Amino acid sequence: EPKKKAAFGSVGRRIPHRILHLINQDGESLGNVHRAEALKLMDQHDLKLVLLQENAEPPVYRLMTGQQIHEEQLRRAEKKKGSPKPGVVQKELSFSSAIAKNDLETKTKQIAHWIEKKYHVKVTIRQAK
Repeated sequence: EPKKKAAFGSVGRRIPHRILHLINQDGESLGNVHRAEALKLMDQHDLKLVLLQENAEPPVYRLMTGQQIHEEQLRRAEKKKGSPKPGVVQKELSFSSAIAKNDLETKTKQIAHWIEKKYHVKVTIRQAK
C-alpha cells in the first residue's frame, strides 16, 4: 500500500536525507547542510524542522516556530476548503410567481446559503395560473 503523505508539520528528528537544503525561520536560504548541522541549529534556536519539498534535490526543509507551523496549517486548510471539488454541485429551486412573502424569504435564505457553499444555483420561476 502506498505511503500516505503526512500533514504539514514538524518532522522532528526523523530526517531520512543526509544532505538537505535549509531555510531559516525568516525565509533566508542557509544553503545545503548536513542533517546533523540542521538538528544542531534546530536545538540552538528552539525551532522545529519542516519538510517543504521532498522531490527537490536536495530536499528542502525549513526551520519554523510552532506559531509559524500553525499559521501555515490554517492557511493550507483554508486554501483546500476554498478549492472547488471535482464535479460541481448544482442546486435547483423552482417556485411560482404567486409565492407567499414568507416562502420567498425562506427560499432566498436557502439560495444565499448554497451560494456561500459555492454551489451553482439554478432558479426557475413558474407563472401562476
